[in-house]
Amino acid sequence: MSTPLAPARPTRISLAVRNSNTMLRRNLLHVRRYPSMTLNLLLTPIMLLLLFVYIFGDAMSAGIGGGGADRSDYISYIVPGLLLMTVGSTVIGAAISVSMDMTEGLIARFRTMALYRGSLLVGHVVGSVLQVLASLVLVGAVAVAMGFRSTDATALEWLAAFGLIAMFTLALTWIAVGMGMASPNPEAASNMTYPLILLPLISSAFVPIDAIPGWFQPIAEYQPFTPAIETLRGLLLGTEIGNNGWIAIAWCVGLTALGYRWSTALFNRDPK
Repeated sequence: MSTPLAPARPTRISLAVRNSNTMLRRNLLHVRRYPSMTLNLLLTPIMLLLLFVYIFGDAMSAGIGGGGADRSDYISYIVPGLLLMTVGSTVIGAAISVSMDMTEGLIARFRTMALYRGSLLVGHVVGSVLQVLASLVLVGAVAVAMGFRSTDATALEWLAAFGLIAMFTLALTWIAVGMGMASPNPEAASNMTYPLILLPLISSAFVPIDAIPGWFQPIAEYQPFTPAIETLRGLLLGTEIGNNGWIAIAWCVGLTALGYRWSTALFNRDPK
């Protein structure tokens, strides 16, 4: 009579993949069951798109293209900025969700279980990135319905644009997760993430940098959103990119590293 074999012990990698997948499905189910927060965050860029095109479009278009542009030109100008603004507003949901897990004691409970410790953060980050990509599809569809076209972009430029958006989303998501872990409650997490909504408003998303007061132009020009917007605008519309592409990549890599180190340090610290 043969002795039954003991079940194989999962390796560290298989445990990390399995636990992270479980946490990802948990976050996606949470988004599906409570869609109001996602809807509220998504409505902000769509409302701004409608407002700036149909209410302020004629006046705002006078400031681009040497003064000869019209509302249709302004739609093309504003859409790259609105797409990245969608990234900034949607990742706020990750900060609030992480803060809820912290205040409700879920993370403290997971620390006592035989789980891969980083799976909770991985689940939040991957879930947020997927949520942002779905939001971008919806905002992009609204923009196309309003007349946005990118007929001159090649397949390689579209691939580069997608890569830039993915890198930018990952960077802001890690920063949002760090904000959520550092906040004492979900309300504070929501307030701490206001810069992710305000920074696009003081970038080149709505007007060229030259139209901003001179003393403020260096801040507007070199903050993370402006080089990313100018790069995306160049890839989709053929405008001059200059060195904005390298600056945008540097911001993405730097913010990802900073957010990852900040989040993991807060997650691994001893509970009070």
